[in-house]
Amino acid sequence: MGTAAAGGGYGARRWLPWLGLCFWAAGAAAARGTDNSEVLPDSIPSAPGTLPHFVEEPEDAYIIKSNPIALRCKARPAMQIFFKCNGEWVHQNEHVSEESLDESSGLKVREVFINVTRQQVEDFHGPEDYWCQCVAWSHLGTSKSRKASVRIAYLRKNFEQDPQGREVPIEGMIVLHCRPPEGVPAAEVEWLKNEEPIDSEQDENIDTRADHNLIIRQARLSDSGNYTCMAANIVAKRRSLSATVVVYVNGGWSSWTEWSACNVRCGRGWQKRSRTCTNPAPLNGGAFCEGMSVQKITCTALCPVDGSWEVWSEWSVCSPECEHLRIRECTAPPPRNGGKFCEGLSQESENCTDGLCILGIENASDIALYSGLGAAVVAVAVLVIGVTLYRRSHSDYGVDVIDSSALTGGFQTFNFKTVRQGNSLLLNPAMQPDLTVSRTYSGPICLQDPLDKELMTESSLFNPLSDIKVKVQSSFMVSLGVSERPDYHGKNHSGTFPHGNNRGFSTIHPRNKTPYIQNLSSLPTRTELRTTGVFGHLGGRLVMPNTGVSLLIPHGAIPEENSWEIYMSINQGEPSLQSDGSEVLLSPEVTCGPPDMLVTTPFALTIPHCADVSSEHWNIHLKKRTQQGKWEEVMSVEDESTSCYCLLDPFACHVLLDSFGTYALTGEPITDCAVKQLKVAVFGCMSCNSLDYNLRVYCVDNTPCAFQEVVSDERHQGGQLLEEPKLLHFKGNTFSLQISVLDIPPFLWRIKPFTACQEVPFSRVWSSNRQPLHCAFSLERYTPTTTQLSCKICIRQLKGHEQILQVQTSILESERETITFFAQEDSTFPAQTGPKAFKIPYSIRQRICATFDTPNAKGKDWQMLAQKNSINRNLSYFATQSSPSAVILNLWEARHQQDGDLDSLACALEEIGRTHTKLSNITESQLEDADFNYSRQNGL
Repeated sequence: MGTAAAGGGYGARRWLPWLGLCFWAAGAAAARGTDNSEVLPDSIPSAPGTLPHFVEEPEDAYIIKSNPIALRCKARPAMQIFFKCNGEWVHQNEHVSEESLDESSGLKVREVFINVTRQQVEDFHGPEDYWCQCVAWSHLGTSKSRKASVRIAYLRKNFEQDPQGREVPIEGMIVLHCRPPEGVPAAEVEWLKNEEPIDSEQDENIDTRADHNLIIRQARLSDSGNYTCMAANIVAKRRSLSATVVVYVNGGWSSWTEWSACNVRCGRGWQKRSRTCTNPAPLNGGAFCEGMSVQKITCTALCPVDGSWEVWSEWSVCSPECEHLRIRECTAPPPRNGGKFCEGLSQESENCTDGLCILGIENASDIALYSGLGAAVVAVAVLVIGVTLYRRSHSDYGVDVIDSSALTGGFQTFNFKTVRQGNSLLLNPAMQPDLTVSRTYSGPICLQDPLDKELMTESSLFNPLSDIKVKVQSSFMVSLGVSERPDYHGKNHSGTFPHGNNRGFSTIHPRNKTPYIQNLSSLPTRTELRTTGVFGHLGGRLVMPNTGVSLLIPHGAIPEENSWEIYMSINQGEPSLQSDGSEVLLSPEVTCGPPDMLVTTPFALTIPHCADVSSEHWNIHLKKRTQQGKWEEVMSVEDESTSCYCLLDPFACHVLLDSFGTYALTGEPITDCAVKQLKVAVFGCMSCNSLDYNLRVYCVDNTPCAFQEVVSDERHQGGQLLEEPKLLHFKGNTFSLQISVLDIPPFLWRIKPFTACQEVPFSRVWSSNRQPLHCAFSLERYTPTTTQLSCKICIRQLKGHEQILQVQTSILESERETITFFAQEDSTFPAQTGPKAFKIPYSIRQRICATFDTPNAKGKDWQMLAQKNSINRNLSYFATQSSPSAVILNLWEARHQQDGDLDSLACALEEIGRTHTKLSNITESQLEDADFNYSRQNGL
């Protein structure tokens, strides 16, 4: 058959049998799975007629899930059409063919279908995709169609890149990137805004054509929203994570208002102008305007000059009516700048004939009558004046003084009335006053400057005051003194604790508002907190309650048969440590003594600090004050030293020392990201005016003693804590602090103009350890029936952290709620001595030291103990100690004085493999037995 095909001499009648045989052979070969490309030749050049023309060729197709796809092709003229896939003929049984006749040309048209399954495509492993093409035969020869590829369609679940949220200024460019999941065919991308499709054809400002990305050329406020990228193909749809776009507006100042009128009518004063941050107002978190909202300048107003009369002119010539005139003018000086015009008549007239022309008086008896009446009036007036002078010189004297000068000295609405019986009161300071005089006080009495003045207790006012003198020196002076004493000294308030008296607060209680007064000049100045305790060979712990300051005296630090009275104090006055350059004070100045005391084992001093040590932006130093009062650096916290050891925790520093003295922590910021932790709190109290309410916002270093000082002051001033204090992270980026009052209820309260927002310079906040930083706001209620106050206090650093204090309180003391601000501590016994002062029982401590002080070949010694307790630096310090393990345990005791976390220590020991006993499972009886045995061993 191959020879016959090569000869090409067959006629038309011999062609059809040969073709049928070829079809059979192709089917048989396909059934056997052999290559039959030689059985079906590509062309038969000797056949007359027309080559097949494909009316429809197979198209590329995708298999979705497990559904097969159909490929089809149509050709004319065509006697047979077969599919070839991946170079092999498809079996004729898999073909479905249809035959028809083209009426216009009379040619035979044949259409063929085949199905391709998912399994066929998956089983094919070739260098290219699965493909199929048609081969059609006619009398003239064969024609081949295009190759149609068949692929399995899919779409992955996860996006290769989800869009990310952005915060952009108004008119800025927004670019949201989206890379859809991998898929066949490639996924089409559509963008949604707030679940609504975005049509870039209708908005020229939006472009979604650039590689699936969404581009907004100029951001508008309306462009804020949640954007989602949608990817879809013939298989499925996928949603990306939503990206939130915020278009913010930075605040801009409005134009300055016109300068106000000078605030004084006469002389030197000031005038001001203002502007508001409304051009535009900050929106969506935009920055508030930088700069001042109010400007003031000095002004000089012309003083008004009241007019004054010139001297009278000469009398005019006598007129026919027997009168002459004289005049004067208001020109000496004339009124200027709004001054008053001269009072009185500008002209006078009188009879110029000595009464000879008087009309209306007919005889001399009338003249005598009028003269008598005038003389009587003069006599009565003289008599009244005489009687008045006589009674004044012989009557009792009373004093009713309303001291206006006292208002500027700190008192308001204070009347002091004295009634003397049987004596005259002369304004002579040498006179001895009558001590039996009755006293009447009318209030309320309040202090204008409550931070610098304190008040007497109520008993000081209402107990009998037998020694009070009343000196009336003038109508504007009332003073209180104490007989036989030059000054009156009130009792020490609870903020002063000499020789071991301690203060500790748990809650703020509203004070009684009964009026009381005190001699302000004699108040003692609070300079330090102080506590003491007597310690011996057993050691112990000295704690300053609610300050975070403590002192741990280890066992054996004091020689046997010796005892020392050890004291500890905190300086609350002006710090003696003056910072140099950018260095700031991060802790209180803590003094422990006596300074001449010698210890054989380092003691542990715990000092709180306000630095954020989570990142390496600080260079922190420990400093000590010398006997000459100067401060010298002991060491840097990160230095290696054998003289002392510093362990810095997030809120406190634990220092191992050999000598007593005054210590403090200072910090030098390395970068602008250095952060000081500030505690912000708001207090409130009623002012002298019953309609006014004062808010005081404090920003203090985040150390317990600094806040305790504020609480003590507010307690004596009657302040009420209105919201739990919060933590503010203040960066060293030179930006100032803004404190503002927001959301004041309208028609109920109002705040004084231009005082709702106050700005504090950066340097004042950064070095606020000198004095507690506070801002005061004065609110006024419209009616006395308003008893509730609701507002917000916003404390924010420009380009930094922000905190919101929510104020929701009653201004009536009976309805106020007490807010806890200090955890309860045992302030009755600040000093603990002996084994009870330590968390680790003495017997177990001895076993740990005996075990870990001995060198070990596997490294399971005191160095491993230090590492397991997060002590990884400056190990050379412990190596110089006689018992490194004991010093490590002392440091553990200092760090865990509050929680007593024996589990952490037990776990550390178990990890090392030295012990399998959990310290936390030791019963109270075991602790007592251990303490008793220890006492017996030491002869106690």
